[in-house]
This record gives sequence, C-alpha cells and structure tokens, in this order.
Amino acid sequence: MWISVTLQADADKAEALSDALMEAGALSVSIEDADAGTEAEKPQFGEPGHLPTGLWDHSRVIALFDGDTAGDALAAMLAEAAQAAGLGAVPPFTTEKIAEQNWVQLTQSQFDPIRITDRLWIVPSWHAAPDANAINIELDPGMAFGTGSHPTTRLCLQWLCDAVTPGCSMLDYGCGSGILGIAAAKLGAGDVIGVDIDAKAVEAAQDNAARNAVDMRLQHSAVPLDEHFDLVVANILTNPLCVLAPAIAARVAAGGRVALSGVLETQAEQVIEAWAPFITLHVGGNLDGWIRLEGQRPRP
Repeated sequence: MWISVTLQADADKAEALSDALMEAGALSVSIEDADAGTEAEKPQFGEPGHLPTGLWDHSRVIALFDGDTAGDALAAMLAEAAQAAGLGAVPPFTTEKIAEQNWVQLTQSQFDPIRITDRLWIVPSWHAAPDANAINIELDPGMAFGTGSHPTTRLCLQWLCDAVTPGCSMLDYGCGSGILGIAAAKLGAGDVIGVDIDAKAVEAAQDNAARNAVDMRLQHSAVPLDEHFDLVVANILTNPLCVLAPAIAARVAAGGRVALSGVLETQAEQVIEAWAPFITLHVGGNLDGWIRLEGQRPRP
C-alpha cells in the first residue's frame, strides 16, 4: 500500500516543494494544474521560437509515500519539506491510500480499440485489430497527449478522414503522440510534419511513427517553420489557439484548410474572433461539449 498526498502550492513554490518532498522521502512527486478541467485552466504554451516560462498560478503537488509512512512520521516529512521549500507552514493537503495492484494490467484494461470511423481504428499493442481491413493505428497510452479517446482528438481524426486527399501536405501543430500525423499519412497524405513545444512529445511521436511504419517529419516548435500546407490541424487549447492564430494561420496554403480543436462550445466565439483577421472559421463538429472549428484560406 502507498499513501498519496496532494498539496496546494503557488507557482513560485511548487518546484521547490516538489524537490523538498523527494528529499524528505517521497517515492515520486508530480506537479499539475490545480485548475485543470475548468475555464481557469492555464495551458503551457509558447510562441514559435520561444519556450514557456513559469508553472501554473495554482499548482497541485502530488507526492507518493510508502504505506508505512503515516501519522506523525508523515506529518514530520511534510513539515520538513515545507520548511526546506521556504514555506511558513505545510500548505493545505489531502491524503489517499493507494492499494497495491497490478498496474500494467490495470492500465491496459482501461484502453480498448477505439473506432473513429468504419475506415479508421486506434488499437493498443496488446489488442488484436477488430477490423483487419481498416486503417489501424497501433498506439499505446504514454507521456504525450493523444490516444484517440479524448473528444478533441476524435473530432480531428474524423475531419482527417474526410479532408485528406492523396499526396496532400499536412501540418499537426501541437502533435503530442503524433496520432494525427500518423493518421494523415496512413490516409494517403504525402508530406506530413508534426511540431510540439514538448521535446518528450516529439520523441514519443517519432517512436509512434516508426512503430506504424509512417514517414513523417517531427520537430520542436522552437525550430522555424516557413512552409505552407494543404491541411493544418491544431488540437491544443483555446488560449494558445488565440495567441498563436497569426503563426498557425500563416502556415495554411492558399486554398488550404484548417481544423482547430481543444475548444469548449462556450469558447467558440473567442477563437473565431481571434482568427477572423486571417481565416473565417465555423463550427464543423461537436462531441461531449467540445467543438471542432474549420476554415479555408481563400485563393488569391
């Protein structure tokens, strides 16, 4: 058994508290956005050529301790960590007992093959493909976002099934696991490139592309990109989609099409307005409260 402790921390103290908890005896520590899943969620993103700075204003530090660490012993560890991190006192926290389990089996049981359309499936490596005649993408859950299960990813995949034409070029801005670029290549796209601000995501996408025998280019978003593409997809979040509208729109070729997701229904007008100077967008699909916005750059 383990004990999971979740502590609240401001951005300027989260990393110090995380390090101090490890020094105090935690088995592992992670930092999350305390506002995740709400409209106050603060995505991590940056302009092309610039890395993001700082953590979330309201962070959640989650530390895992051995099950034998409880009561006074746990309180002493937390107090030691708080003092080392420069906090006046232990911040508000909650604890949860975590039972010992077969974590591999538990994780695998949560991911079955996902039908996107009759033509396209996402299949974990431990499952047989439900339809051997369909386009099957082998993809396991990992550190990078994008397994096909989230509504925003499904909305983008469904769009690609209709939008990809033989040999077309495609840019996935914020590629995560690489799932959208892999799907585009398997659907018949020619030149496919994925970019992401997270170096680990780029590595994960490279591994997934190789596993699926897909030839696609992958690079960090800090590397300049001057090409234009027939299709551009960005499955990120509302704030970066608005801030990066000029940069992403500039990559859409004349007559090219764009699809944006990671947008809640209530945020549609915000994104449409931000993109209005560049490309006119409209709602092209919705799923579980999330939407896909679509548009096309006019030809000269």
